[in-house]
Amino acid sequence: MKKKIGVVLSGCGVYDGTEIHESVITLLAIDRAGAEAVCMAPNVDQMHVVNHITGEEVAGEKRNVLVEAARIARGDIKDISEVKVDDIDALIFPGGFGAAKNLCTMAVKGEDAEVHPDVSRLVKGFRNKQKPQAAVCIAPAMYAKIFENESAPPTLTIGNDKDWSQKIENLGSKHQDCEVEKIVIDKENKIITSPAYMLGKSISEVAEGIEETVRELVAMI
Repeated sequence: MKKKIGVVLSGCGVYDGTEIHESVITLLAIDRAGAEAVCMAPNVDQMHVVNHITGEEVAGEKRNVLVEAARIARGDIKDISEVKVDDIDALIFPGGFGAAKNLCTMAVKGEDAEVHPDVSRLVKGFRNKQKPQAAVCIAPAMYAKIFENESAPPTLTIGNDKDWSQKIENLGSKHQDCEVEKIVIDKENKIITSPAYMLGKSISEVAEGIEETVRELVAMI
């Protein structure tokens, strides 16, 4: 039976949802590893909607995170509230600012952010059961918030961005600088992170880091 890898999406589009390149690379790498992707997202409104040509917020427009994420998943997606830790074997978060806007509020509240309760539930549940999980791009910063004040905070990377790495350190986790093609493995917590487009200049180098992340994730199951 194929191993099931939960892929948590945060919408559709780098500025207000999931980074599409990162999510597609993740899904392709999971399939090539012989595993099955189980896509999921919160059934909530996005923080806001951004015009991806201008980079400006679209005033008055609303979009649903689950509905938008379904575009990436080709409609095969679950409400994250219905997913239990025992339903899947591993967990991964692609990046995009939706991870810091819709899955948590670090983009606007920094270290004082809130994390969506079902995201926190799954992440903590996975660590409690020693199941492997991963996050790329900006998503690892969310892990620092989830494990704030915990006895064994994780070692994470978002590349070498000074502002975001400082946020991670301020929340009690350890940040480790990392090249875009590389990964950081916290063996004790079974958490893998990689910089992706926080550092990457091209889709091919971003793919190297994400593919290595997925390979290690599957090997940890």
